[in-house]
Amino acid sequence: MLQVQLTKMEWPSFSMSLLVSVLLSFWWATLGQTHEGFLQCLLLHSDDNVAPISNAIYTQNNSSFASVLDFPYGNLRFSTPTTPKPLVIVKPTHVSHIQATVNCSRKHGLQVRVRSGGHDHEGLSYVAQDSFVVIDLIDLRSINVDVGSKTAWIQAGATIGELYYRIAEISTTLAFPAGVCPTVGVGGHFSGGGYGMLMRKFGIAADHIIDAHLVDVDGRILDRKSMGEDLFWAIRGGGGASFGVVVAWKVELVSVPPVVTVFTINKVLEENATKLVHRWQYAAPKSPEDLFLRIFFTDVNSTQEGKRTIQASFVSMFLGRTDQLVKLMQENFPELRLVKEDCHEMNWIESIIYFAEIPNSSPLDALLDRNLYPETFFKAKSDYVKEPIPETALEGLWQRFYEEKPGTVELIFSPYEGKMDEIPESETPFPHRAGNLYKIYYEVLWEEKDNLAPQKHLDWMRRLYSYMAPYVSKSPREAYVNYRDLDLGTNNKGNYTSYRQASKWGVRYFKDNFNRLVRVKTMVDPHNFFRNEQSIPPLVRE
Repeated sequence: MLQVQLTKMEWPSFSMSLLVSVLLSFWWATLGQTHEGFLQCLLLHSDDNVAPISNAIYTQNNSSFASVLDFPYGNLRFSTPTTPKPLVIVKPTHVSHIQATVNCSRKHGLQVRVRSGGHDHEGLSYVAQDSFVVIDLIDLRSINVDVGSKTAWIQAGATIGELYYRIAEISTTLAFPAGVCPTVGVGGHFSGGGYGMLMRKFGIAADHIIDAHLVDVDGRILDRKSMGEDLFWAIRGGGGASFGVVVAWKVELVSVPPVVTVFTINKVLEENATKLVHRWQYAAPKSPEDLFLRIFFTDVNSTQEGKRTIQASFVSMFLGRTDQLVKLMQENFPELRLVKEDCHEMNWIESIIYFAEIPNSSPLDALLDRNLYPETFFKAKSDYVKEPIPETALEGLWQRFYEEKPGTVELIFSPYEGKMDEIPESETPFPHRAGNLYKIYYEVLWEEKDNLAPQKHLDWMRRLYSYMAPYVSKSPREAYVNYRDLDLGTNNKGNYTSYRQASKWGVRYFKDNFNRLVRVKTMVDPHNFFRNEQSIPPLVRE
């Protein structure tokens, strides 16, 4: 028998090591029991006559676990070896699988994260610090379009591209006002608001939701009538993951003309881009609502060899013909010098292909490809602008592009007003309505080889965001919830969240609607089962 003698100096470290070892062993044993108990619970609650849940369960021992978890990822920052992994992934093929997962997760003390498209900017739909389960809705993606009533039922795991494709199969004059990126899942997109090229004409996606199916904290399937108007209001822009698992949405479609006109005009700084951008701030929001003219900014090589410059790409869709658009632009924004040769006429679904930057020769079913874009590491933020930014401030913004930075920087200016001014802030939780000239989206992207030092990318973005503070909305400095930003603040890890802490980011996303969202949360999920780092908290005594 091996005997070990310890000096007084060695004893504390040995004791600590032994204690840690014992605690880890206990933790792993407890975790194993939780894991096994959870799996047994799932099988017990499954109705094999409806749909066997065993085929929907992926544990860490399953050979397909990694590929299921990694597809589709929107932000590779959250697919590193050190990123926490779920105990189990459930890919439901039937709503009963969601009910079983919710009920069993509650029983065994596991968190639930719900993923529909994987575009979550901060990974909150598939990463958690505590033991958790991912409900991946990718196999719940049916879409039923009714041309007669101009409505559609869409399961939450479908993508925007799939929705657009199914609409176009039936009609060239029906559309839906959502985003331009076809790989985004409708579950998160709709529940956070959802905007796109039709926003100034019709509003956002959440404005057109007329019913929904949701699994609540008790595992019940609710529709609009059974959930009540307060909860139905909350999930249309307040982020559905705070209140339950949205399984499907019913939406109203909108009518568009058979021909729309698009154009892209690129201008670099040496071509007077700064003055054009400054003038755009007055012209684009005040244009007729049939016109949506946004700007993309990137740094590019100039015509002068070896020199970098900023390119402003003026990208537009007009709900009408070229002759009408050219005349309108001559009246509202003559400085851009749009001519007929810059314009391209097409139908609405072809414009989706155009704005998604899919090659024109591609078949329409390219919209169904969830691997359409390469995965990357990125950090993003958002702002709302209520007064035109001075030219000198824009020049200062360009200078930030030239700072030592990694990867690629992209900015997008998206104009408001039009229909957005007509909808009250309290109509849905999405409050960014009248008073906004445009929204800014900031993004810095980098490659895997640079991820060894991600802090430099994050720091660069934060310096840019700090620079913009004097020129954007204040009290609060508003942000778009679908562009999650954990820099704005996070919840406590515990079962209950401080209202005071959550309000730091809550009022930025939702303004005065935040308090109503808290009341709804307190009513439907008082024990805060559905939670993440920026979920709506229930109101509890602090």
